This record gives sequence, structure tokens and C-alpha cells, in this order.
Amino acid sequence: MDFLFLERWQPQILAALRIMTGLLFVEHGAVKLLHFPIGMEMPQGGFLMILLYTAGVLELVGGALVTVGLFTRLVSFLLSGEMAIAYFLGHVLQGGFWPVVNHGEAAILFCFIFLYLSAAGPGAWAFDKR
Repeated sequence: MDFLFLERWQPQILAALRIMTGLLFVEHGAVKLLHFPIGMEMPQGGFLMILLYTAGVLELVGGALVTVGLFTRLVSFLLSGEMAIAYFLGHVLQGGFWPVVNHGEAAILFCFIFLYLSAAGPGAWAFDKR
């Protein structure tokens, strides 16, 4: 079956990917900073606390910006880097290289989706729309 008919919907499908990815990322930040919808045990003091709070701010603010499509390319590039760092510091160091073992699948997917968004732009329904 030929799926070329979807080509005309590419900007809207890209926007749907951007919006859903941004919303999921906001949720990760909300868990870290607002303890919503579930609480996350945050370490008290030290480098790990600073790292997790910084990640929470990037995820909450960056996810919101990506969701509405504002500064999409720049923010997506920064968030892609955050997820690469998260994978190697938070998953590989804790559970080995293989994503299925160290539970790093989401970090890898976020990393590459954000990298794609930084190259492709926001799609339709964005404040960045040119």
C-alpha cells in the first residue's frame, strides 16, 4: 500500500510528534520539581541534587517551549544533549550499556526525537511557524 497520501499531512504529523514529546517531557520535569503526578525522592545536597534540579528545570521549561513551538530548534538541540548526558550518566553508569537492562530507552528516544526536531523545525501549529 502506498502511504504517499500522508505526505501532505507532514507538517501536522510533525507538530503532533512535537506536542506529545513536549508534554511527556513536561511531565518528567513536573515529577522532579513539583512532585506531580507522583513524588520523586530528590537527594539532599551535593552534585546529584544540582544535576537533577537542573534536569527538572530543563524538562519543565524546555518541554513547555517545545509543546507550544517556541524556540523549537534551539531548545530541542539543548534537550537532545541533556538526554544524551542523562543516558550516559544516569543509565549507563547505573546499569551497564544495554538500554533494555539500564532502562534508558526513553532517554535514547527523547534524545533522537529532539535531535530530529532541531533539524526539522516545529511543523504546524507553532509560535515559531514561519
